[in-house]
Formats: sequence, C-alpha cells, structure tokens
Amino acid sequence: MNLYDKIRNVPDFPIEGIQFKDITTLLQDPKAFKQAIDEMVKHYKKMKIDKIVSQEARGFIFGGVLAYLLGAGFVPIRKPKKLPYKTVSYTYEKEYGKDEIHMHEDAIKKGEKVLIFDDLLATGGTGLAGAKLVEKLGGEVIEQGFMIELTGSLHGRKFLEDKGYKVWSLLQIEVEE
Repeated sequence: MNLYDKIRNVPDFPIEGIQFKDITTLLQDPKAFKQAIDEMVKHYKKMKIDKIVSQEARGFIFGGVLAYLLGAGFVPIRKPKKLPYKTVSYTYEKEYGKDEIHMHEDAIKKGEKVLIFDDLLATGGTGLAGAKLVEKLGGEVIEQGFMIELTGSLHGRKFLEDKGYKVWSLLQIEVEE
C-alpha cells in the first residue's frame, strides 16, 4: 500500500500559507496504520532504546505504540500546565510562532538512550526543543524519528543534523511553495 496516498493535505491550516499534512486519514485505515507502525518498528527494533519521547498530540500516537512494541518507556512532552509534577521547560520558535514545552523532571535518567519521535519534521525547532529537554536531564538522544518529513525549503533535517542529531523519517513529502 502506498502510505503517501493516505496523507490528506489541508491548505491554510492552522494559518494562511501553511499546507497542513493531516495524518488522521492514515490513522483511520487499520491496514495503513499497521503498515506504518510495522515499518517504524522494523527500523528501530535492533537499536537499544530506553525511552521514547514524543510531543503532544499526534506524536503521542506513534510514540506510545512504538514504546510498547519496542519494550521502551514512553515520556510525553506537553505544553505548559499540562503535566501534574515538577517539570523542566524549553521555549523555542516554530514555523508559525513561539512555543514552550515541558517534561517531568524525573522522566529521563542520566545515560538513558532516547528516541525522540514525532509525527512531522518541518523546520526542526520542535525536535531540537525535545532534545534539549532530554539532554538537560542527562539522556542521550540516539535519533530523531518522524512519520513525515517535509523536504525542500524548510531544511529541518539539515538543521537537526547540523546540531549533531541523527534523523530518520518514514515518509518524505516535498513542500508546496
């Protein structure tokens, strides 16, 4: 099955000029969802992963399933005031504004091998922010993984690789200019 056919493009969401890649159409199709997860697990199954860290909300879908299937712990990254315990935070620029993320201060132990997994790589700002939180707690980011990587003018992969992170994506979609 061609997973690219399962991604819906939504123009001007959440703001004008953004071509939003909607993965809900892939998630609704059990065969497509299973195929996507199976391909991700195949890529990661031989790696030593202690924790998978994902951002809300769509990153949780993949990160939680991957953590379960790979026998790793799952760590959510959330927006301010969404986690009940003491947190560490990081503020960063996204492709359409500033954002702040939080993680429980005891979520990662020093030396743990961490996979950061999210639904989409655009500019790389969100991935870098997640990595900064992991590293603040003493974890080692072994890879940044994504369901979709937007290629072309956004240069998210180059941005993360230039910062020293290994990057992998299941699907690559050229950005519409």
